[in-house]
Amino acid sequence: MISRLLIANRGEIACRIVRTARRMGIATVAVYSDADADALHVRSADEAIRIGGPLPSQSYLDIEAVVAAARKTDADAVHPGYGFLSENAAFAEACAATGLTFVGPPPQAIHAMGDKARAKALMISAGVPVVPGYAGDDQTLARFEAEAGRIRYPVLLKAAAGGGGRGMRRVDRPEALAAAVESAAREAQNAFGDATLLIERMVTDARHIELQIFADSHGNVIHLGERDCSAQRRHQKVIEEAPSPFVDAALRAAMGADAVKAAQAVGYVGAGTVEFIVAADRSYHFLEMNTRLQVEHPVTEAVTGFDLVEWQIRIANGERLPIAQDDLRLAGHAIEARLYAEDPYAGFVPRTGTVLHWQPEAATARDGVRIDHGIAQGDAISPFYDPMLAKLVAHGRDRAEATQRLRAALAAAPLLGVTTNRAFLSDLLGTPEFTAGSMTTGLLDRWLDAKAPILSPAAPDPRTVAIAAAVLAAAPGGDWFRSTGLAECPVTLVCDGATHDAVVRLERGRLTGVTLAGATLAIDAIEIDLPAIRIQLGQAWLSGTALVAGRDLWLETGGRTFLFSEPDDLVRGRRAEDPSRITAPVTGLVRSVAVTPGAVVQEGQILLVIEAMKMETSLAARISGTVSAVHVAPGEQAQIGQLLVEVS
Repeated sequence: MISRLLIANRGEIACRIVRTARRMGIATVAVYSDADADALHVRSADEAIRIGGPLPSQSYLDIEAVVAAARKTDADAVHPGYGFLSENAAFAEACAATGLTFVGPPPQAIHAMGDKARAKALMISAGVPVVPGYAGDDQTLARFEAEAGRIRYPVLLKAAAGGGGRGMRRVDRPEALAAAVESAAREAQNAFGDATLLIERMVTDARHIELQIFADSHGNVIHLGERDCSAQRRHQKVIEEAPSPFVDAALRAAMGADAVKAAQAVGYVGAGTVEFIVAADRSYHFLEMNTRLQVEHPVTEAVTGFDLVEWQIRIANGERLPIAQDDLRLAGHAIEARLYAEDPYAGFVPRTGTVLHWQPEAATARDGVRIDHGIAQGDAISPFYDPMLAKLVAHGRDRAEATQRLRAALAAAPLLGVTTNRAFLSDLLGTPEFTAGSMTTGLLDRWLDAKAPILSPAAPDPRTVAIAAAVLAAAPGGDWFRSTGLAECPVTLVCDGATHDAVVRLERGRLTGVTLAGATLAIDAIEIDLPAIRIQLGQAWLSGTALVAGRDLWLETGGRTFLFSEPDDLVRGRRAEDPSRITAPVTGLVRSVAVTPGAVVQEGQILLVIEAMKMETSLAARISGTVSAVHVAPGEQAQIGQLLVEVS
């Protein structure tokens, strides 16, 4: 029986596994890189051990270091979580060779499903329909060009060794294939330690439906229903739900039977996910099988009532599945939203920073709400790992109630100090397409390409600006107002590059109103106990959250978060908007530089690639001209806002 479990992962999944293991009476060991020395998962486990430097290749992807850590801490089992080494057969084999129980499938099953060509052949022999494509050993550009021509554009490049959208590129025309292959292979190597790619026909406007399966070592295999992951952008899942609003009982039974066949074909044991692409006519094709637990497993837990991590551990202990297929019952509806450190209104570029305020308990106190996270106030969000900060999950009697609860949870749990996609998630949940359950895999990308209103940031209205000015003037220690002898206190605020000039009105040191653009907002009372603020406007009280950090004010009100700054930030903002200056949108590693001084470039031409949080961002020329200066080289670490290239 497992008594001491090493968790070969980080962040929210490591914290999630700790909770179940502790409930089962199992001691836990965390591993950490230099960047995670004080992370929440390190503080949550019974013991923690360093495994290397901040880059994944130096730590979480280092098989030898992880296995050595298990030996040093007397662990008798290893749980890989998801990502990193979770689908690495060599890691499972190394654990077995050392006498460690691997809480996951046997190495041969990982090998079979990790080899995409073999996996497709197995599915065909098992009678499971597959997407046309190529997954062979020949990784030359010439072979990919030939295969793309055979299966017809658009095509999809995918990392053979992992999922999660890493190393995945859609290619619509032959001339774009070479750059996509190079970029996808590089991203796959960094994320999974394997640059191997496969190519498939791109099935557009489809549903992404996946089946959660479980198998024990006694030959029993079942599925636990489906999850709908169609709300995704650039192959990154954004919203997941169970059950799918598109899948009926007949389709669930057919896909479930094929998912079980897929698991049986490789002698599977443990938790796995069989992914299908489903067309509008409900025809479906096998995409892949992820030989691990999924990020979105909590929605399945919510509708089944089972702890899937506990199931994993018990199956690794040799126990039988606790239910048979006919015993499965799905109760209600569950939806999960991924909270990312990213800016949806700037191309979803990842963001770093320090968590100044994060109190998820305000949301989890509500009925049907669960938040899985691995962060705490004061934590630094580094550029080395995935930008996902937390997962908010809501369960309700039906889909409408689950959606309502999730939007309320997003509003109740603001995160200040780091730019996140919180408001975007709430807006997406409120779109007619999501409400109707008609989201397809290509819809959000079309919105991105068309710059749909949902992707436009909400500018602060005059009342929000007035509240910000009032908070800055009245907050203890605020630089904007120090003398109660003044009748007026001028305040200049900058938010998203726009400048707002306001005057705070005072009577005998008491704040009575704010004048903005000639109009005065009367304030009857203001209560500030940072981060909590309450302001009375007439008979109405408005509540919010605010934090002053140096020259910045983070203000959350009405489910929106705004960052107000002193005018000095406007100068930096103007420089960033200068089209001749290409600056780093995020702190990250310069992966490649495609130009040298003197090169003639066209608007839209890629100049360099910067990598942050396991994702690559290509930076293009914003004007046509001549490269006058290049300030970085491949392999250098760039800081957010740093000048990289100049074009005259």
